[in-house]
Amino acid sequence: MAYKIDPELCAACGTCIGECPVGAISEGDVYSIDPELCTECGTCAGVCPVEAISIE
Repeated sequence: MAYKIDPELCAACGTCIGECPVGAISEGDVYSIDPELCTECGTCAGVCPVEAISIE
């Protein structure tokens, strides 16, 4: 399993980037989470104001 950002819901606000302890989130037009770096801590999902991040 890995956390993923739904590009349809993501507001590109940047809140999740500063909260990721391992720097697994990349910003851009579409934010993404690197599954190789993600430790599945869930911090990003907890701070996302639009609930665009979920575990799959």
